[in-house]
Amino acid sequence: MKETSVLCLLFLISLLSCTTNQARLTVSPSSSQIFKGDFVSLSCEEDDSSAGWTLRRNTSKQQRTQCGRDGWGKPAGSSCKIGITAPHDSGVYWCESREGPISNMVNLTVTGGSVILQSPVLPVMEGDDVTLLCKTKTTPSNLPAAFYKDGSLIRKQPTGHMTIQHVSRSDEGLYKCDISGHGESPSSWITVTDKHTTTPPPTSTPPPSLSPAVLSVLSCVGSVCVVVLLVLLVLLVRRCVHRKPEDQEEAGDDDITVHNAIKISNHSQQPVTRRTGRFFSLWWGHHH
Repeated sequence: MKETSVLCLLFLISLLSCTTNQARLTVSPSSSQIFKGDFVSLSCEEDDSSAGWTLRRNTSKQQRTQCGRDGWGKPAGSSCKIGITAPHDSGVYWCESREGPISNMVNLTVTGGSVILQSPVLPVMEGDDVTLLCKTKTTPSNLPAAFYKDGSLIRKQPTGHMTIQHVSRSDEGLYKCDISGHGESPSSWITVTDKHTTTPPPTSTPPPSLSPAVLSVLSCVGSVCVVVLLVLLVLLVRRCVHRKPEDQEEAGDDDITVHNAIKISNHSQQPVTRRTGRFFSLWWGHHH
């Protein structure tokens, strides 16, 4: 009964250890587009702790590379800093823990052009206001700009700013801007979610091969199996250790029983021998 309680307790502990808080990936400056040569910092943030998270990315040339290990970025705790960005830094970034779970994904575009569209990096909640900024690298950011969604012109703004008030699912799409005489920005996807869910933005390159849910389940099952095997091994060893003295004690009892049986047998044979000898003497004297 006691061993069963210990097994159940360890099983519950292993299940509780499977619930891992999910980290959030934040970007500074908060923009999905960056000029070539600009500085960017990416951080893995968790409610209680950010320890144990590493930053990875997919680009057009490399898959699932890690900050500081594969020739890009400088890690600082659970953050990664890219001092001088280049177009080959464009890709999908995410935080990943040793246990498997991953954070939201962020799609960054590094451009060598002269115009970028500053738009939200993370998904936007339905009902919020969203401000888009069309800016150039060298000139002031208040130049007139035209804004497009899914290839169609939305409106032209005299100061390069456009605010979408009370966004809805219909505002989700691919946005870009154009400044006359300077050029056009790359396109960026804006995701709109409801108040309770967060959907990662679409990726231009393949995400990790396994989904976060699958990785969490595999990690949880592995932990439970290891705990169960260890407990069974301990119980087996304890059973063998306790059984050995009992076997020796039983063997000692058998020796005592056999020895007593031999003594009893020898003792019971002596009177029979004496009576037999006396009877033979009386018979011999009577006949002779």
